[in-house]
Amino acid sequence: MPSLELGIEIGKEGCTVKDQLEVFLAVSHRISYLRHAKEEMSSKLLRGRTSRTIGAFALRAAKPTAPHQNVIGIGIDEKYVSGAPSGILAIKFLVRSKLPEGVLPKRDILPKTVGGLPTDIEEVGIILPAARGKSRGRGLHSASMPNPRARWRPAQPGSSIGFREPSDSFQMAGTFGALVQDSTGNLFILSNNHVLAYENGIEADGETRRDALPAGAAIFQPGLLDGGRPRHDRIAKLSKWIDLRADRSDNKADAAIAVVDDPNQVSKPVLFIGPIQGVTDATRDMTVHKFGRTTSYTAGRVSSVEFDVSVPYEVGEVIFQDQIAVRGLDGRSFSDSGDSGSAIMERATNEMVGLLFAGATGANLTFANHIRDVLSLLKVKLA
Repeated sequence: MPSLELGIEIGKEGCTVKDQLEVFLAVSHRISYLRHAKEEMSSKLLRGRTSRTIGAFALRAAKPTAPHQNVIGIGIDEKYVSGAPSGILAIKFLVRSKLPEGVLPKRDILPKTVGGLPTDIEEVGIILPAARGKSRGRGLHSASMPNPRARWRPAQPGSSIGFREPSDSFQMAGTFGALVQDSTGNLFILSNNHVLAYENGIEADGETRRDALPAGAAIFQPGLLDGGRPRHDRIAKLSKWIDLRADRSDNKADAAIAVVDDPNQVSKPVLFIGPIQGVTDATRDMTVHKFGRTTSYTAGRVSSVEFDVSVPYEVGEVIFQDQIAVRGLDGRSFSDSGDSGSAIMERATNEMVGLLFAGATGANLTFANHIRDVLSLLKVKLA
């Protein structure tokens, strides 16, 4: 087990208990300093800025200029040099557009160090909620894997799911994440707020509510975008959601649950992967996998467990705190639009670590809520 940056490998011949203790303390101190620096930068450039009340489409089209507009994520992640991972932990700035320093005013240049710790800048485009709407798009499933867009009875996690837009102005689909239950044993489908509740929440003024879908709204499998039929394919009703709050900078989860119509019409195993074997905490460098509506089965590596990110919704700019970041293995994308709501599990154990909710448009980066936060806020547990 190597110790990055310190030149000592724990377990290597000649590495004494004293050496191991020194490594542990040095790494612990460095992580503590990185967290402090990350909080400082996030408060200054991301979480401390004035929330915008304009809708999601306007936010997505906004042109970046100063750092408070261009920086959309700040976390602790590996520094990349010439596109390759360096093994050095740094304060990572995610920006919409990476511009040469020569064209920027001095005040707009991001720092190369924070408190003596290195920084890194990564261009990612924008970070969007990862449901799919309006167009049917091509799937990536193959004959060797189950088709997540098909009608499944019993319905299984990993398959297409979604709501009916009240005015029928568009169709959408996301992913059935997992089966959960409350203290009385009622069964619910777990996915994102934006997959089940159409982005219910509170706008930046802290008073204006967006109640796009009421409790009791029908949830379909497959989602209507994938051929679901309102008269025949309802499997659940919207029950509860975590408000998306543009008036706060400490959002933890984009999540919702829908109470199942008939327990016999749903099952626990994730398509292709199998049953979820409990929950655990994500850790940096953990290998994970998921099965989603659009990209089916993919595997990835957790690169960070404490990213603060800004995501545009219809309530406005919503800032999430301390989220999981996943990079697809071998340079392949871990997710795409429509995979929102997927359960992310440790590959070795199938224990669930996160709920996929967003992805960067210009980088191999997927973001997920910590599953313990999701379950705690919704007051449910895995079924």
